[in-house]
Amino acid sequence: MEEKISILLVEDEPKIRTGLKDFLEYHDYTVTEAADGSQADLLVSHKQFDLILLDLMLPKISGEELCQNWRRRGLHTPIIMVTAKGRESEKISGLNLGADDYVTKPFSLEELRARIEAVLRRSRPERTVGQRFNFGPWQIDTEALKIRHNEKVTEITKREAQLIQCFAAHPNRILSRDELYQTVWGESMTELGTRTIDMHIAKLRSKIELDDNQPEIIKTVRGAGYVYEKS
Repeated sequence: MEEKISILLVEDEPKIRTGLKDFLEYHDYTVTEAADGSQADLLVSHKQFDLILLDLMLPKISGEELCQNWRRRGLHTPIIMVTAKGRESEKISGLNLGADDYVTKPFSLEELRARIEAVLRRSRPERTVGQRFNFGPWQIDTEALKIRHNEKVTEITKREAQLIQCFAAHPNRILSRDELYQTVWGESMTELGTRTIDMHIAKLRSKIELDDNQPEIIKTVRGAGYVYEKS
């Protein structure tokens, strides 16, 4: 069964927060509530979310400050700012702070849901490429955890499948170890995480590359990360 999308809803107005929570849960999202900036910051430091709905006018710590601080700390979780501020300059400012989208009150609930789904498609590889797709010369089936090239069928692990999905969703773009670790493992990068990424990439290359000492599908970009070169 597919795991539910987890959303952190940061909104100080109780009626708005309750209405949004009911709507999102009706559409099968898992919702965690925060009524002020401090509570939201604490929740983000202890739990991984798939998306954050962030009101800007918050007690204790503003939404702008939260967004800026989270991005500085390396948080890649998608953020949709929800606010009464509607001037173009304010929207641009919010996006420049690291938000992925911006919704101005009042808004329709269906529009909000559409924006959530659009942001998730960009941020969650499995929503972009699906479970069956081509990756270099390989046919990938992430549900069966198998890859096929001509008559050769090779089994892969769940982590390897998630890594392939991540690369396939972002062809020709350098992905840092930090981004890969946060996307696949759902945690912030540590020194151990760096070794974990390199170990998994090496094992994956041994399965998909003709010569894993001279990789042609997943290449190393020294000092930056890895890239899937799709012609």
